[in-house]
Amino acid sequence: MQKTLLKSYNFMFFGLLALFIPFLPVYMTAQGLNESEVGIIIGAGGFITIIAQPFFGMISDRFKTVRKVILLLILLTTIGGFALYQLSSFTMIIVLTLVVYAFLMPLDPLTESLSFTSSEVLKISYGSVRTYGALGFAIMSLIVGYTMDWFGMSSISYLFAILGTVGFIIVFFLRDVPTTVVPISKAGLKKLLFDKEMILFLILIFISSIPARMNDTFLGIHIGSLNGDTKLVGIAFFISAATEILIFALSFLWLKKGRELQLITIAIFFYAIRFLLSGIVESPYALIAVQVLQMVTFPIFYTAAIQYLYQIVPAEWRATGQTILALLFFGISGIISSALGGYIYTIFGGHIFYYMLSIISTIAFLYGVALVIRQHRKSLA
Repeated sequence: MQKTLLKSYNFMFFGLLALFIPFLPVYMTAQGLNESEVGIIIGAGGFITIIAQPFFGMISDRFKTVRKVILLLILLTTIGGFALYQLSSFTMIIVLTLVVYAFLMPLDPLTESLSFTSSEVLKISYGSVRTYGALGFAIMSLIVGYTMDWFGMSSISYLFAILGTVGFIIVFFLRDVPTTVVPISKAGLKKLLFDKEMILFLILIFISSIPARMNDTFLGIHIGSLNGDTKLVGIAFFISAATEILIFALSFLWLKKGRELQLITIAIFFYAIRFLLSGIVESPYALIAVQVLQMVTFPIFYTAAIQYLYQIVPAEWRATGQTILALLFFGISGIISSALGGYIYTIFGGHIFYYMLSIISTIAFLYGVALVIRQHRKSLA
């Protein structure tokens, strides 16, 4: 029963992400905002994320509960998301976008923490659980694309309400994850943040996250610039997420302890190839085909990153460590990628935009290679 609930919640939560991350920029442009304005607003959401994710992560660690914090956040996210997609006022769109960022984005690290720890307790692979998250994102991306095209942009609000309500009910019946009896302290947090291995790892995540987040934000807009519609945006994100499913499901075969840095670096290499191809193609259908490369980028990158993080972070700081990882991927890098990405896209266009993403990913790849060599030398010492 608990296995089914855990997998169902992952489906619902990542379905909610599909309603927000890919389609919020599309919704904003439909309300008359340009790429720079979209980038600024989403960048502001990144600032909110920087505050909200650590806050709720530490609340979870402090009160030794993940489930109760998730319940609160789902409730507030559902209300905010429903209201957001009902509005056309520029001011209210900004306000409610920031509200949703404040409550939805902290759910990501807490959900990953819940899934990873529960998987250990239930003696199932994390990948088998995360597969349902990819499935939820894929299916909802496809549904939303057609729903917005058939029933209008505001129809997404009702999907938001349904997924949020069902997700809340599922989590209500989930067991909380076991916590460590070791108390958290300021000294422990300082040790965590200034650990050398942690810093080197987070730099890698930060550099590689910037182009990945730029793509998440502007892919839908770029499809539109190539004369694609919302149905094609939905299909693109459906294909992108659907290709993750097999990789997550087979993670028990390829995700081996001690090889996390190598896997992360390989995934970054394919990110560079993916963005290069995205810049070359001239057709929205060709751009959609490029999204197949998601299978060798995000699922490998993020799953290996979580496993590596849990190896170097003390058990009592797992939720906070997961929050720091998500903070870099969705928060700090989100601010830079949205604001800078919006400017680059507006001034230089989509093709140059994606060439720059490929260059940044190449830099991250070279840094990853350096870390792998360093790790190998340490193992021989």
